[in-house]
Amino acid sequence: MVKALLEREDVDPNLPDKHDETPLGWAAINGHEGVVRLMLERGNVNPNLLDRYDQTPLGRAAIKGREGVVKLLLERQDVDPNRLDKYGQTPLGWAAINGHGGVVKLFLEQGVVPNRPDKYHETPLGWAALYGYKGVVEALLELDGIEPNLPGRYKETPLGWAAINGHEEVVKLLLERKDVDPNLSDEKNRTPLGCAALDGREGCVKLLLEKEGVDPNRPDKYDQTPLTCATINGHEGVVKLLVERNDLDPNHPDEDNRTPLGWAALSGHEGMVKLLVGLEGVDLNSPDKYYETPLGWASLYGHEGVVKLLLGRGDVNPNSPDIDNRTPLGCAAIHGHEEVVKLLLERTDVDPNRPDGMDRTPLGCAALDGHEGVVKVLLGREDVDPNLPDRHGETPLGWAAINGHEDVVKLLLQRADVDPNRLDEKGRTPLGCAALDGHERVVKALLERGDVDPNPPDMYDQTPLGWAAMKGHEGVVNLLLGREGVDPNRLDRYGQTPLGRATLHGHEGVVRLFREREGIHPVARTSIG
Repeated sequence: MVKALLEREDVDPNLPDKHDETPLGWAAINGHEGVVRLMLERGNVNPNLLDRYDQTPLGRAAIKGREGVVKLLLERQDVDPNRLDKYGQTPLGWAAINGHGGVVKLFLEQGVVPNRPDKYHETPLGWAALYGYKGVVEALLELDGIEPNLPGRYKETPLGWAAINGHEEVVKLLLERKDVDPNLSDEKNRTPLGCAALDGREGCVKLLLEKEGVDPNRPDKYDQTPLTCATINGHEGVVKLLVERNDLDPNHPDEDNRTPLGWAALSGHEGMVKLLVGLEGVDLNSPDKYYETPLGWASLYGHEGVVKLLLGRGDVNPNSPDIDNRTPLGCAAIHGHEEVVKLLLERTDVDPNRPDGMDRTPLGCAALDGHEGVVKVLLGREDVDPNLPDRHGETPLGWAAINGHEDVVKLLLQRADVDPNRLDEKGRTPLGCAALDGHERVVKALLERGDVDPNPPDMYDQTPLGWAAMKGHEGVVNLLLGREGVDPNRLDRYGQTPLGRATLHGHEGVVRLFREREGIHPVARTSIG
């Protein structure tokens, strides 16, 4: 039928359809060699007409891997094998992108330009390496004049693309070339080794480390070495390969001044920590930009196994403070990591009372956040001082009372040396704090201590009963009124009694409690201070 149509004078063999595709283009796309041959035999068929993508029939055949069609078209002297389409891609480039090795060889036999980059700056070799087409890479590398180090997108070389995607056979082919530079870096200043380490490509890492001249310590734009990249992403197998190198620097800090060991400790990768701490010359106490050491990070996140490994080294400093002046013990205490606290306290050189930047001790940190288990462990140490105040004058008992941590309050009160009447910066006792915030069960626990003073006024001359009355905490008021020695008529700085405060604030239930008691004075003044 095609032959018959071609013989008619009124048939235009070059007429494109609505897709701008010519009859020759469709035949090339679908690999109809016989039709292509018939059409090429006609002197009036133009083999270089472009479709909507600015692609010739040769380009379309190359994309689809139609070897027979490509061969027929390349036999024509008027066919341009290097014609660029709208993507800046040559027919050879498309064949490489799609892994059509046979087509690639046909182009190379015709002396097609092999190094021409497309609009993405990628060469045919770069595309083949990226997708791992071993046969295509082999064919291209056999060509005289091939440039194996030309960078493409993101300044990635063919070796870099192969390493990133774990194409071991392609990496091996490229590394066999003496003119391949294994240390060329991409736009992130990351070498092929760094790329392979980042993505956990163990086989590629092994091949690259065997290549003479490979730099295992080359940092990227973030100052992260291949070892750091592997550590951050938890690639223990890669770390194992890297640490076998005698020329490896295990202490290179990144832009956060964090070492590989710091990252491994932060992430809780025990296996990697074990590998790194066994390296000669590794710095166990190197602080990062937050002044956090590996032990500090492991303590902060409760990585018990990592803490144990680090403490097993006698040269670890367990008291090194971070940016908040908090030691590893303080970090573990504030986050409630009981087992880590126990491990740290086993060290005789750990200071259990070392205050942080808020002058808060580990016990204070644990009490503030209600970590009962940690508080219990710390109170079991005789050298832990339970009364040390922070910069706000708040003791561990004070913080537990403020935040309503009843069980922590009870634990602290079991210590005979705990001062339950210690004043904070506002002149308020733990009882006053608990009364103010309405923590009824905490108030009850405090009142059960015989040495708790129920009447101390704060800087506003307000007693615990006064605050509870003002805030309308009926349960607390009831407890305080039942305590012997409580003065229900104590005037504040504005001359108001607790009953007066409750009346002014409209707390009818509290007012009723006062009126049920004998000896309660009425409101002393009617104005609010």
